[in-house]
Amino acid sequence: MKLETIAKLCCPFDKEDLELKTILTDDQENILEGWLTCGSCKRIYPIIKGIPIMNPDEYREAHLEQPVLERWQKELDGKEIKDFRLLEENSKES
Repeated sequence: MKLETIAKLCCPFDKEDLELKTILTDDQENILEGWLTCGSCKRIYPIIKGIPIMNPDEYREAHLEQPVLERWQKELDGKEIKDFRLLEENSKES
């Protein structure tokens, strides 16, 4: 996915801007893996093989996204993903 295309996307729930975290790009700087995060609702949208997964929560399948998110764990900087939302380290539930 091209960076210019990602800049045009917004959160489908609250229409806020999305922040990009890039994990993998190709030699043309297309984003192959990473995620988009909404600063307002904290939803996380993974980018897998260049495609952002931006379905409504009720249509997302956590078990399909989980292997990718586990592989990216070191990139989360101590944050946790719960219910498709990126939680800060100090807001984790025990």
